[in-house]
Amino acid sequence: MEKITFTSEAGKAVEFYVLEQTRIGGMDYLLVADSADDDGEALILCDVSDPEAPEAVYEIVEDDEKLSAVAAVFEKMMDDINII
Repeated sequence: MEKITFTSEAGKAVEFYVLEQTRIGGMDYLLVADSADDDGEALILCDVSDPEAPEAVYEIVEDDEKLSAVAAVFEKMMDDINII
């Protein structure tokens, strides 16, 4: 499982484990967890950066409708998990 480090807006380094990634409607999404264990908290992140940008900028998906739709895709990709 790949581990990546994000830098928060406050400049703090935050590490997540990438569980899966997908592209929907031209947008890239990551399913990440704060722990490699099954008890970790999972988040869905969306790449909101400019395609020309040297580094990706990710935001947590908070819109309920979008979150449900993307979570359903991840659940189909990983049939052993239940996101919501």
